[in-house]
Amino acid sequence: MRIAVLFGGTSEERDVSIASAAQVIPALRERGHEVIAIDTASGRLGPAAEQRLLEGSVASEPPSDRAIAAVRSQAITLCAQAFDVRDIDVVFLALHGGAGEDGRLQAMLDLSGLAYTGSNHIASATAMDKDQSKRLFGSVRVPTPAWIMAPAEPGAALAAADIGRQLGWPLIVKPNKQGSTVGLSIVRDAGDLAGAVERARRYDTEVMLEQYIAGREFTVGVLQGVALPVGEIIAGGEIFDYQAKYQPGAAREIFPAHLPAGEAAELQRLALAAHGVLKLGAYSRIDFRRDARGGFWCLEANSLPGLTATSLLPQAARAAGISFAELLERICRAAVRTR
Repeated sequence: MRIAVLFGGTSEERDVSIASAAQVIPALRERGHEVIAIDTASGRLGPAAEQRLLEGSVASEPPSDRAIAAVRSQAITLCAQAFDVRDIDVVFLALHGGAGEDGRLQAMLDLSGLAYTGSNHIASATAMDKDQSKRLFGSVRVPTPAWIMAPAEPGAALAAADIGRQLGWPLIVKPNKQGSTVGLSIVRDAGDLAGAVERARRYDTEVMLEQYIAGREFTVGVLQGVALPVGEIIAGGEIFDYQAKYQPGAAREIFPAHLPAGEAAELQRLALAAHGVLKLGAYSRIDFRRDARGGFWCLEANSLPGLTATSLLPQAARAAGISFAELLERICRAAVRTR
């Protein structure tokens, strides 16, 4: 197949996307596919530019506001012809966050009639919107931590004492439409709440305040309607943050997780229910916490989970006997079949 790998982009997850592409592109070429590398912020890349961009690694922090602004300024000068993909069989989306994952790019590809990997524009937008996702989880009895949305207007008063009574302390503050824990804070008392909300608002006009679930963290990949083996994430801190996700050795991931068979099966059932109610496509990754009483809580769904060297979905596939190259092949074939 002739495959265009779209990556990079202008979101705060740009570095993560580049790291995904650095794994995906050579693996697809080893399978015999013709691969075109396209940074959606700068267009098609020649061999030298591709090598320079993909040789980097994910930094310990997301790109700075200045770095993102520079990339966005460059992207504004581009038009659709700059990364024309009409001559390919399938578009492989190695994008994370922003317009690459929230449905906007998917809508453009739908209008163009092109086959692409992942979920359609409606499902992508719904999965990115944590508030909408959690409402849908509740409709199919997938437990999710309690939450409220912060006032959207800057400077609006937050009744911190009331929020604490509703959600308890500590609680999570995060942008409603963001990934990789970018802009996320753990808030331990009312005095730190307003600052955390302002930090999250740097990345999104909508901010979610969410009950913090202490306990073990699990993840379940879904591939072509089948739940992959459950994985457990053991991070050094209280949350699986940006550094733990993308720095080698910062966290341990165990596949399959050490769980009784019945509990693993329940997590897989919940993951399939979450994937289904969001109407996600050929693959996704659903994240959970297990509380001290043994209850499972769905944190979020990822419509374009990472495919970096340390990413969770490839580890889950490997635990199911599916190599990384075969995982990519299945994803591409599923995209072609569903057009």
